[in-house]
Amino acid sequence: MRKAEELKAISLASAMETVEKLEVKLAEFAKTHKHAIQHDPAFRAKFLDMCAPLGVDPLSAEKGFWGSMLGIGEFYYELSVKVAEVCLASRTRNGGIIRVSEVKDILTQRGTKFSFADSKSKSSYSEDDIITSVKKLSKLGSGFRTINVGKAILIVSVPEELDDDHMEVMNVAEDDGYEAYGVVTTDSMERALGWDEERSNRALELLLGKGMVWLDVHRGEKKYWFPSLWKQGSSTPNK
Repeated sequence: MRKAEELKAISLASAMETVEKLEVKLAEFAKTHKHAIQHDPAFRAKFLDMCAPLGVDPLSAEKGFWGSMLGIGEFYYELSVKVAEVCLASRTRNGGIIRVSEVKDILTQRGTKFSFADSKSKSSYSEDDIITSVKKLSKLGSGFRTINVGKAILIVSVPEELDDDHMEVMNVAEDDGYEAYGVVTTDSMERALGWDEERSNRALELLLGKGMVWLDVHRGEKKYWFPSLWKQGSSTPNK
């Protein structure tokens, strides 16, 4: 029994030593590639992937070694604030659901730029950076999160829980094989999902009540439009 405990302690000490060595290597890598991490969104995403298995989170500390050297925690804080502003400002139009790509388009149109703590140059950012910033917001319990709907990634900025039926409705809307892109009808849901009218209406009730879909009645036919699947500034849905 004692021997087993000794072996366990040796293994743990060896593992900790290995992790410490890897953290040192990671820090050296970060110093060498500091500019690329700060200003290349794709490189930054790869670097964060490298950090995760070691439990290193450069985003969590604005002070200390990682915060002072890279400043990316401050960058993501700034970005999360800007993303939240866009989401909240658009709620009356989309009910609190908006494409990640639309958020980026809006920030780009505004000329929004971000600078790191020790750099006078402006940083570029990607949709992946926006998704990462939403994860920071979600830790605050604010209802912010991302969801995948077909090929689209959407930000939800309201605390309402969307169940499987709601997600199915959105997936049908994202598939233009049934109706125009961003549109569903009870008929299209019956063809796509095999639902009866009662189940379709039940799923649409919350979405409609929260402004996540708009109802258009034309010649007695009800069509439900998802503004979150529209491109910014367009009067009709687009991919």
